Amino acid sequence: MGENLPDLKSSLSSGVGQNTSAQIHDVLVGRIQKGEIGLKDRLVDTAVAAEFGVSRMPARDALMRLAHEGYLEPSTKGFILPRIDHQEILEIFDLRRLLEPRAAALAAQGLSEVEILLLDATLKDARFAMEEGDQENLFRACEIFRNGWVNAVSNSSLRKTLQRYMTQVQAVRMMTFADPENHPVIVEGNARLFEAFRQRDAVAASDRILRFVFDGEAAYLAAHEEAQKHKTPTAARNG
Repeated sequence: MGENLPDLKSSLSSGVGQNTSAQIHDVLVGRIQKGEIGLKDRLVDTAVAAEFGVSRMPARDALMRLAHEGYLEPSTKGFILPRIDHQEILEIFDLRRLLEPRAAALAAQGLSEVEILLLDATLKDARFAMEEGDQENLFRACEIFRNGWVNAVSNSSLRKTLQRYMTQVQAVRMMTFADPENHPVIVEGNARLFEAFRQRDAVAASDRILRFVFDGEAAYLAAHEEAQKHKTPTAARNG
């Protein structure tokens, strides 16, 4: 989780670059978006400060900013990823249907050749993980794939909005990934989207991400219904 820590500590000690709180914020955002912070994790300002070798105040400021932006929420013993209920998940799917077609269209036009190659390699990693039954690496590859194309969206406000509900998307994926029957749907959905990116086809990218979101909602509803039958909380709540 601390892959950027040496560079960060060096810049803090030298006083170069952004202020301390902003740098901690950016590192933690990256961890959240990569799925390195889970629903069971709790971020405490004193622990964050100790990790980054700073005083408590900039760590606290960074965590408060993340909470204000919707990445975290405060609890009695630190900060945690947002806990979302069934209705909120449905609203996120509605939001995704509105925003992601435009975002995918922009990504199709904005991805560099290097980024296309990286998406291709990530998709191959996902296929291999699926064939091996490696759910953890499959989940990781799918998150890297999504982050890769979202980061290429040229409209910065739209990109930041998509990144802001990344934790909610991850929570739903954790639930749907539990059923191996969903794995081919996820991988093939990404593959169809990648082909649109590779061909620089904005219309196809828009159509395919919309279909992907509909398929994701159907998988979530099936998982939620099954959880309700067994009278267990959904994974989006209990992690």
